[in-house]
Amino acid sequence: MATPSGARGSAYKRLRRGARPATTHPRVLTGARVVLPTGTVPDGSVTIDGTRIAAAGTPQATAQVIDVRDHWLIPGFIDIHNHGGGGASFTSGTVDEVLKGIHTHRLHGTTTLVASTVTGDMDFLAQRAGLLSELAEQGEIAGIHFEGPFISPCRKGAHSEELLRDPDPAEVRKLIDAARGKAKMVTLATELPGGIDSVRLLAEHGVIAAIGHTDATYEQTVEAIEAGATVATHLFNAMPTLGHRAPGPIAALLEDERVTVELINDGTHLHPASLQLAFHHAGADRVAFITDAMDAAGFGDGRYMLGPLEVEVADGVARLVEGGSIAGSTLTLDRAFKRAVTLDGLSVEDAVTALSATPARLLGMDDTVGSLEPGKDADLVLLDADFDLKGVMRRGEWVVDPQLG
Repeated sequence: MATPSGARGSAYKRLRRGARPATTHPRVLTGARVVLPTGTVPDGSVTIDGTRIAAAGTPQATAQVIDVRDHWLIPGFIDIHNHGGGGASFTSGTVDEVLKGIHTHRLHGTTTLVASTVTGDMDFLAQRAGLLSELAEQGEIAGIHFEGPFISPCRKGAHSEELLRDPDPAEVRKLIDAARGKAKMVTLATELPGGIDSVRLLAEHGVIAAIGHTDATYEQTVEAIEAGATVATHLFNAMPTLGHRAPGPIAALLEDERVTVELINDGTHLHPASLQLAFHHAGADRVAFITDAMDAAGFGDGRYMLGPLEVEVADGVARLVEGGSIAGSTLTLDRAFKRAVTLDGLSVEDAVTALSATPARLLGMDDTVGSLEPGKDADLVLLDADFDLKGVMRRGEWVVDPQLG
């Protein structure tokens, strides 16, 4: 198996070619509408010193001034559920391919990313965990999310049914150990045998237990939340619908303040009214926009593999060749943001919270990312007045250089 350190010599340098290195003197981006935790500053500034934010809201003296008037300046996006992009899979790609997928999403504003796997053989997933954990140690990803194999065959979505298994705590522990401290989240159908014990195990080890691809009842979902589950994997999708006599998992997940709900805002996975329902009951502080992206994100239509299953992407929508189930998305978070504020009626501040602050807090990284505050990483996105992406900075380096004067 190739190692990340070996890969960084060739493909990684090619991916990063043209990125402007962080300067040794402060730079101030000024004149933009700057979205801070306290609100939006109409004519604000952010000062960058090396890889960190030195000041936000007002300019710092003796800094190189970069005029970004008529733009929005917001924190870099954080994606906690992402299977790949740029033609590359986080589940099966080589290290070079994984780095390409990461870079693809950085070009669309995602400066912090958790790499998600799909259902596979346990030994294979443990091997992938080892590869991905090295990238996490390098700082390329924020950690690993295991989506499957501990999910319900009734709600399998784009997962191979013959590889599904009940969430045996010993096997869950095997994946955690293989990730060498870099496992961030495991999606489980907690109603299956071993589900509740596995939730407790994950909570004890500081790993997020996410309820998803589940056929649980309302009562079973409440039990899982009480045991320590704190995330709803792509709420509404791959779970029973909300019923008036059988409210199912959706009601339990929305009503509990301990739960953060993932939403895929691509116009395919959710009706706009479902998104509004989630924001009404959970609020931006409990919503995390995700991509659930697969290889085709940022790449194009065609045939792809998602784990062992073949996927056809047509007009940007990914579906299994056999059966036609939706198979992840081709979404990037800049598109999710623009849709939220231009079509869904969300405020810019709420969209920023759902794309940056909420996932940062969920991952336990809000001391370094998730908002434009002094001392945090200089991760930011520059948008024009129409909310189209114009610049991306990660740790003080332009990934997408806005080429402003």
